[in-house]
Amino acid sequence: MNIPSTTLNNGVEMPLLGLGVNTPRQNNEVQSSIEWALEAGCRLIDTAAAYGNEREVADAIRSSGIPRSDIFITTKVWNEDQGYNRTIRAFNRSLERLGIDVVDLYLIHWPIKEHRHDTWRALEKIYSQGKARAIGVSNHYPAHLDELLTKAQVIPAVNQIELSPYSYLPDILAYHRQKNIQTEGYAPLVRGQKQNDPRLVELAEKHGKSTYQVLIRWSLQHGVVTIPKSVKRERIQENFDVLDFVLSEEDMALLDTFYDNTRIADDPRNIP
Repeated sequence: MNIPSTTLNNGVEMPLLGLGVNTPRQNNEVQSSIEWALEAGCRLIDTAAAYGNEREVADAIRSSGIPRSDIFITTKVWNEDQGYNRTIRAFNRSLERLGIDVVDLYLIHWPIKEHRHDTWRALEKIYSQGKARAIGVSNHYPAHLDELLTKAQVIPAVNQIELSPYSYLPDILAYHRQKNIQTEGYAPLVRGQKQNDPRLVELAEKHGKSTYQVLIRWSLQHGVVTIPKSVKRERIQENFDVLDFVLSEEDMALLDTFYDNTRIADDPRNIP
């Protein structure tokens, strides 16, 4: 499987479809899911210090036999580690747990008001030292980015936000395009909450696909890097089997109307 990629604002290539990993519920869950994803053609793994599984990510990549250079690894600095010096220390701990010298993408996990500029300054330092191929943010909305950009020397390459048709805010994607920031969407499957939406079911039946595959395809066709999570082998394989169909303009327009602000995570618009 040849998963398409996007070129970030600094020229780095990033796969458009990957695997999001979260806090493991049982032993080997994360490692197994990554191994299955890599077998399915995945080459983008999204983790975070807060998930507590960076070592499992490293173990899975090692056991896969796939060259490190072929895999795009993202991790993030957690809220309590923000601030210039603490971020530098947290980043070095992440590198140690991941067993790598360079991370492909390092993100600020959430916009913590009192630390935003110092944390970003730390990411710029990490980037200037070549320890991260790209840097960006997560859960930042235009007001947060506007503030960050008043002092930033480097434009974030990526903003990772919760994104599905049910949380779709077109103005945010337009803002990213204007600023040349790549949108990355997490929770595209809304943790299964919408799998029985009759409108979604009808679209899935029309294309002979699952509702989950339609949700992933919608995100990809918006040009969004998409990172569905799963720990089930069949579901992981299904999530990557989305490159053989296309949603029509009418399908996309319909899905774009599904917004009801259903979210898995907190709404960043409530963060000052």
